Amino acid sequence: QAAIEQEGVRLVAILCTHKHCGHMLPDPAPQPTARWPSRPLRASPLRPRSPLLDKEVVSVGQLRFKALFTPGHTVGHMVYVLDGKPCGGPACLFSGDLLFLSGCGELGPSALSGDSGPPAPSLHSATCLGFPLLLSPRHEYAQECLMFASLLEPENPVLEQKLQWVTQQRLEKRSTCPSTIREEKEYNPFLRTHCRELHRALGLQPLSNEDWESFRARVLKEVRHRKDVYRAN
Repeated sequence: QAAIEQEGVRLVAILCTHKHCGHMLPDPAPQPTARWPSRPLRASPLRPRSPLLDKEVVSVGQLRFKALFTPGHTVGHMVYVLDGKPCGGPACLFSGDLLFLSGCGELGPSALSGDSGPPAPSLHSATCLGFPLLLSPRHEYAQECLMFASLLEPENPVLEQKLQWVTQQRLEKRSTCPSTIREEKEYNPFLRTHCRELHRALGLQPLSNEDWESFRARVLKEVRHRKDVYRAN
């Protein structure tokens, strides 16, 4: 509400990525005002009667968002890709809790119980959208994620440089977003499961009867486990 008033705009649409409380319209919703209509367009994978479909396009004025089904953090998680052409800029991925700067969202209970596997396919689909592509995650976790990543790849110069920049940004209470998908592939361990440097850091190598994609899924699972332990400590 404060941002709406500060920008002098009118709310017309809400794009939800998943059901967690930090990503949904509060209940009850704020009282309608001149800039807050009683029934804004709500794009969500959770609409009971007409849920969004994978690759469905949501239009808001001249803005076009493509919804991508990305289960993992939750069973019904979705992200949105804003087409930058009408704005004369790059596309932007609003990743919710799928992908952070140098990190990715925790696996939800449904994923851990086997209802949806590790988010390897979801991460792949969200990061193979072409360049340039800005990354706008939901949370400011960059410093923590980069500090963890530096434990796995302490000799990665791109990672070290990014961590220095992020540390200064946070000291000045500035945001670290957006990142870019091109950058993320240089230092985000969840997008580097193909890198031998990461395999050595984790002490992993393919088994004799293990195909490449299965091995990468195992690497991703180990990175996620270590990140969970790191955060808990």
